[in-house]
Amino acid sequence: MPLTETRLRALKPKDKPYKVADDRGLYIEVSPAGGKLWRFRYRIGPVEKKLSIGAYPEISLKQARQTAYEARHKIASGGDPAMEKRKQKIRAEFLSAQTFEAVAREYIDQMMVQSGRADATIVKANFFLEQLVDAIGSRPIDDIEPFEVLAPLKRLEAKGKHETAKKTRSFASRVFRYGVATTRCKGDPTSMLRGALITPKAKHYAAILEPKELGGLLRAIQDYAGNFITRYALLIAPHVFVRPGELRHAEWKEIDLEEGVWRIPEGKMKSRRPHAVPLSKQVIGYLKELAEMVGTEGYVFPSARASVRPMSENTLNAAFRRMGFTKDEVTAHGLRATASTMLNESGLWNPDAIERGLAHGDSNAVRGVYHRGKHWDERVRMAQWWSDYLDTIREGGKVIKGAFAKGA
Repeated sequence: MPLTETRLRALKPKDKPYKVADDRGLYIEVSPAGGKLWRFRYRIGPVEKKLSIGAYPEISLKQARQTAYEARHKIASGGDPAMEKRKQKIRAEFLSAQTFEAVAREYIDQMMVQSGRADATIVKANFFLEQLVDAIGSRPIDDIEPFEVLAPLKRLEAKGKHETAKKTRSFASRVFRYGVATTRCKGDPTSMLRGALITPKAKHYAAILEPKELGGLLRAIQDYAGNFITRYALLIAPHVFVRPGELRHAEWKEIDLEEGVWRIPEGKMKSRRPHAVPLSKQVIGYLKELAEMVGTEGYVFPSARASVRPMSENTLNAAFRRMGFTKDEVTAHGLRATASTMLNESGLWNPDAIERGLAHGDSNAVRGVYHRGKHWDERVRMAQWWSDYLDTIREGGKVIKGAFAKGA
């Protein structure tokens, strides 16, 4: 006889577990402690199996029958309800341990560190992760909703950090897409947040574009009385116009003073391609002086606190501030704009050679060819001309007229 709610409520515990059948394999098992558990019995070939449905009264008679009905349909289609439930449980347990922070750190390690991304890029990725850890770091990555990611991003916006909020969302998106690719989550909830953040204004690094003002900066650098390693980094930076991160991560093993070339490996370049920097006689002279004082092992510009680490990314800008230049007047990164503008306005050099010198527009055809690529000879001449010109304006000498900005 099929069960009823009245019969179910009337079932009492006995000394041993016992079963009471309902219909077509569904039954309830009563334990000596009084618990009542729904189970469904079925066969896959000659093998009898059981599917646990849940406890009564949390699972009502109607719900238990519906579950048994669905299980019979799965069996008829060649499925195995108990096996599928076991797989779902294993997956749920697996996913519950796959927190956003755990997947993010795996992404940074496997997709960034092991693929040779630049150290500065790794540092930034960890910084973006820290912006999200408190809000979603401990949450299973597959359970995270868009609003959970939006909350910490809006907090960054409230502090005026619009660019940081944008880049943090982009980092989170990459982590979620990695999670999808590795079966830890089903989608990227940040895709729904496009348009939810304030679009930051384009950021331009402060740069000196007037030769006479540049001469003043060069004289200030020449007289800099701070840390001697910082001074040499300041002396060299205007001549080579690499990115600040590339300069501070320079290693002696990359520099050939005899040949006059600095070969930067692809892992340190924003473009992810190797780059060569021709060294003028002035730069070679500065490097030789520095080598006599610190040797030629490890970083060219090591940290003052630990020689095994490069100098801090804020070191050069902090030195500019100590010299009296504001962040709206000059930045380490702005020295690239200074060189680019003045070299282009001189009218003496092929714009493509200038772009190549700035590590813009490298093509796969020259990947791995550090210093014999297109425009190399012109870049060597340009590097020496630029260093000579910097010396001239530092000493207050004549500047190029006509092509430069008015008042030069």
